[in-house]
Amino acid sequence: MSSLSRELVFLILQFLEEEKFKNTVHKLEQESGFFFNLRYFEEMVTNGEWDEVEKYLSGFTKVDDNRYSMKIFFELRKQKYLEALDKRDRTKAVEILVKDLKVFSAFNEELFKEITHLLTLDNFRENEQLSKYGDTKSARGIMLAELKKLIEANPLFRDKLQFPTLKNSRLRTLINQSLNWQHQLCKNPRSNPDIKTLFVDHSCGQTNDARAPSPVTNPLMSTVPKAGGFPPLGAHGPFQHTPAALPTSLVGWMANPTPMPHPVGSAGPLGLAAPNNAAAILKRPRTPPTNNPALDYQSADSEHVLKRSRPFGIPEEVNNLSVNILPVPFAGQTHGQSSYTPDDLPKTVVMTLSQGSAVRSMDFHPVQQILLLVGTSIGDVMVWEVGSGERIAHKTFRVWDHSTCSMPLQTSLANDYSVSVNRVVWSPNGALFGVAYSKHIVHIYSYHGGDDLRNRLEIEAHVGSVNDLAFSYPNKQLCVITCGEDRVIKVWDTVSGAKLHTFEGHEAPVYSICPHHKENIQFIFSTATDGKIKAWLYDNMGSRVDYNAPSQSSSTMAYSADGTRLFSCGTNKEGESFLVEWNESEGAVKRSYFGLGKRSVGVVQFDTTKNRFLAAGDEFTVKFWDMDNLNLLTSTPADGGLPPSPCIRFNKEGTLLAVSTDDNGVKILANSDGVRLLRTVENRSLDASRVAPAAIVKQAPNIGPFGSNNTTIVTTMGDRAAPVAAIVGTNNDARILADVKPRITDESVEKSRIWKLTEINEPSQCRTLRLPDSLTAMRVSRLIYTNSGVAILALASNAVHKLWKWPRSDRNSTWKATTSVAPQLWQPSSGILMTNDICDTNPEDAVPCFALSKNDSYVMSASGGKISLFNMMTFKTMTTFMPPPPAATFLAFHPQDNNIIAIGMDDSSIQIYNVRVDEVKTKLKGHQKRITGLAFSHTLNVLVSSGADSQLCVWSTDGWEKQTSKFLQIPNGRAASPHAETRVQFHQDQIHLLAVHESQIAIFEAPKLECLKQWVPREASGPITHATYSCDSQMIYVSFEDGGVGVLTASSLRLRCRISPAAYLPPNPSLRVYPLVIAAHPSDPNQFALGLTDGGVQIVEPLESEGKWGTSPPAENGAGPSTTSGATGSEAPQR
Repeated sequence: MSSLSRELVFLILQFLEEEKFKNTVHKLEQESGFFFNLRYFEEMVTNGEWDEVEKYLSGFTKVDDNRYSMKIFFELRKQKYLEALDKRDRTKAVEILVKDLKVFSAFNEELFKEITHLLTLDNFRENEQLSKYGDTKSARGIMLAELKKLIEANPLFRDKLQFPTLKNSRLRTLINQSLNWQHQLCKNPRSNPDIKTLFVDHSCGQTNDARAPSPVTNPLMSTVPKAGGFPPLGAHGPFQHTPAALPTSLVGWMANPTPMPHPVGSAGPLGLAAPNNAAAILKRPRTPPTNNPALDYQSADSEHVLKRSRPFGIPEEVNNLSVNILPVPFAGQTHGQSSYTPDDLPKTVVMTLSQGSAVRSMDFHPVQQILLLVGTSIGDVMVWEVGSGERIAHKTFRVWDHSTCSMPLQTSLANDYSVSVNRVVWSPNGALFGVAYSKHIVHIYSYHGGDDLRNRLEIEAHVGSVNDLAFSYPNKQLCVITCGEDRVIKVWDTVSGAKLHTFEGHEAPVYSICPHHKENIQFIFSTATDGKIKAWLYDNMGSRVDYNAPSQSSSTMAYSADGTRLFSCGTNKEGESFLVEWNESEGAVKRSYFGLGKRSVGVVQFDTTKNRFLAAGDEFTVKFWDMDNLNLLTSTPADGGLPPSPCIRFNKEGTLLAVSTDDNGVKILANSDGVRLLRTVENRSLDASRVAPAAIVKQAPNIGPFGSNNTTIVTTMGDRAAPVAAIVGTNNDARILADVKPRITDESVEKSRIWKLTEINEPSQCRTLRLPDSLTAMRVSRLIYTNSGVAILALASNAVHKLWKWPRSDRNSTWKATTSVAPQLWQPSSGILMTNDICDTNPEDAVPCFALSKNDSYVMSASGGKISLFNMMTFKTMTTFMPPPPAATFLAFHPQDNNIIAIGMDDSSIQIYNVRVDEVKTKLKGHQKRITGLAFSHTLNVLVSSGADSQLCVWSTDGWEKQTSKFLQIPNGRAASPHAETRVQFHQDQIHLLAVHESQIAIFEAPKLECLKQWVPREASGPITHATYSCDSQMIYVSFEDGGVGVLTASSLRLRCRISPAAYLPPNPSLRVYPLVIAAHPSDPNQFALGLTDGGVQIVEPLESEGKWGTSPPAENGAGPSTTSGATGSEAPQR
């Protein structure tokens, strides 16, 4: 069946679903085999409709297709057999054994014998393997979870579990467009046509009326009553005839992996998992045609790897189509995109930064999204804080080591020392950035906050210009990839600078590179100035792809943020530019976007954001497209002053957009969320009256873990309403903010006089919100924000979970947690609670623990009993496992494989458990008391554990061997509780480790566990109850037994703010309340939540006018880091 016919089936499925033809929908799903409806499958299994289940499955697979299919049918038939035995219906059981299960005896005769033996038992639960079999409902639920994993891992179901993203009533819309087109062809079109049938082409009869206006402005059939359930058909633009599908079939150039990031099905004893075939992921395609850019270039041969079937060959329907049908509720359909509108695009100019030379490349920091890295045409590299308009770091080009330079480079520099920056880019965690220069060299810097840029690597990477560079993680090792004028691509180790790979094959200078990965397959796209595109695996076996970019243009390639869609933008020698989406399963152009100029100056640059929008700098403007619409969405001149082809770059959240200007500057554009983000930074100010005359100082942000803040800058800024904000100094002179440059002040006495610890003692000095709670109040033992930041999950000491969700409203357009809007204590309609198994233990004596999945769909939790896996939407218990003893005391998901869980136990062991195969891979032993903390580092490939024995251990995640261990140094005069918990958490750089003990906060460097700093609180505060990094790792929130909360600057372990319990708790002398746990918001570094002993949960934020929790104390005033390990009674850090 052709791809067009396949897409027609999807349109019919959507129509049948909308019209509620339920049985017909599922019959067509089965007979076509195009879409496997997991929701329908789940309903049938839950209801025990075994014959219907197998009939539906037969449209997609048979028993002997592969090991996954065999296991699916075996599990279904085994369950049917066990249920017959449970009902003591032996006649039915024998019939199932002979008719359904005997087929498996050829593959596992011993298993079939064991199943047969169950007939001789009074109760099959006497069999050891079935001793935990519960009732029918729970058994079906457990089996269904396993079946889902098997289906998702089965290659025969690949690309059949996702229904394509379609606009509502798409088939009706196409009919509307056809009728409009037919009406345009009428010789005497009526203004009010009478259309009564779809069986024949429409034609208006003879009439004496004047010629009707164009269908674009005149509704065709608004007066015609509905027929067959169709709504009135609205007006449409001119219809373009759909080109015929090209008969030529293509060999797939990239086998499309399953959309599931971690296939979790196991064929178990009846099957083996299919190995990844790295060589098959990239295949050699033919060059796609360019004469029809609107056509989806697909063939029947590639249907099995189609990931998204989308409308093509016709323009999108106009907005006034009178069709109002609810979205089709197919499982897997994406609705998230519909929440974005053009208003979400950053188009308001809020600031201009003066660079001094032409901007060549820009990149926003991946974590600190107000930091912008800029490279210019004279080799300058700068880091700007766009919230304040301050240039906080600056490097000019120079060769670090002339002795290692090759003769060609020395000759080139002797003739002309000037160079240009071709590319700047941050590493994925923002700890490094790379610079590609126009002469031979790549510089890698490490960034430690403020103006602290440190030279890390100087690589003479290519002969001539280095045109592009990018960071990647092949084999879990951070590398930098470069390409250049010498037609070569190279891969370098970022630690040693050693060259790991060289890829040769281009016949022209390599213009750009785009590393990516599918499942576990890492690869690199490269484009050359002759328009050739190639793809490479990290195996030195040559390119796997060789085809042409549209019109042989010099192009750059980029994936959408979720990594599922591939785009490129380029300009050919004639100045014609092309923005296209690629069909990855074919290696062909999927769609070409309209709106780029035909005479571009230079190569047009582009970027993607929100998995929804594309942007390009062209014709002195910034142009925007919806990814699913060929036509230009909108554009902005950014108040003018842009070059013909400006350089552009979004920040990670798409709230800010940097655009280069014609006068060597950068304009910062923002949407409403971006404006709020910048205002938060603006409000981080001190009283300007304390600053010495003519000194304009503001604390530079600290990005690295232990950066030194040598430059201090203080600004006082009003609300930014105009495009460029102004600041007012102590002499009342108004200055343009962008023109203010940082001034280095060495007056340590002045700093000593200015800085003061921020004390929050009154409710009016901060913003707080106690979350509403109608359930029984029990002390909060564990607390966490969801990864999306829209909800908070608490685990109480009575083993009950509570989930609060923030609604979207005018006051909270982002849905994120905030003190300005009260959330809802959420429960499903069933009214059930997520309650942990407690066995025979007293939950008050248990050690609760939980871990949340990355997509916020599941939580794994324990309160002294079995470990439970809950569905966060339904609150249903998916499964339970590992009954005590020993009991679980800490849980952590592996960062790269959600099927692997590290489980800390109360017997001091750590069990590495594989959920997929339900087995413990290994047990780690090294502690003397129960495990109280676990933290993975995906950069170092280690697991760090902590225990009630105050010991830290480092384990390799490759072989799980122990690498090192170290005991915390308990301060003199402090007696630690014998059961005191020690928690561990990695800094965002994945190298520095926060260790939290009731007596101290300590920073270690992994994997050697070198203690870098230690902070001991004053004894009056009482023991530390909990602590955590802020989401950007720049601050540490610490809660105490006296109810107070301290905020430390993470880089120096200096107390910057102290929050009294009176600021967030109502006075109640009879009740001693204090925080047991503290949680940091995942995207707002200044928001945290407290779980209290009285069962309450409190959200705390600084005042909007302040924007943050105090300021870091300068090192020179005596409050800096101590270099001794002397007295610890004061709150001074130790080394």
